[in-house]
Amino acid sequence: MCGPAAFVAMKALALRLRGENKDAYDLWYMLRYYGNSVDDVVARAAAIRGEPETAEAIGYLRDEFREIDSIGPMRTAAFLGRDDEEEFRADVRGVVLDFIRAYENAAP
Repeated sequence: MCGPAAFVAMKALALRLRGENKDAYDLWYMLRYYGNSVDDVVARAAAIRGEPETAEAIGYLRDEFREIDSIGPMRTAAFLGRDDEEEFRADVRGVVLDFIRAYENAAP
């Protein structure tokens, strides 16, 4: 059992190391549906902020969700059978990038 921020960090590491479609989907799902917004996940990240693994995970998220055709959006869409939906992939990317921005702008 872990909180939402630790879950996101672990799934980011798993996505990079394993590369499973479900890992990308799980990341997006947690960020999209936990609480009212990504800010609720960021608020829960205080306990893991400053850990080297957290910084590594944020870097992976930035890399894997950089574009709508990057690994993250593509694998999320593939998991749901929505590979050809560019608008959906853009939404996936946007949710993850919103999380990264909120995390980086949050007070330490």
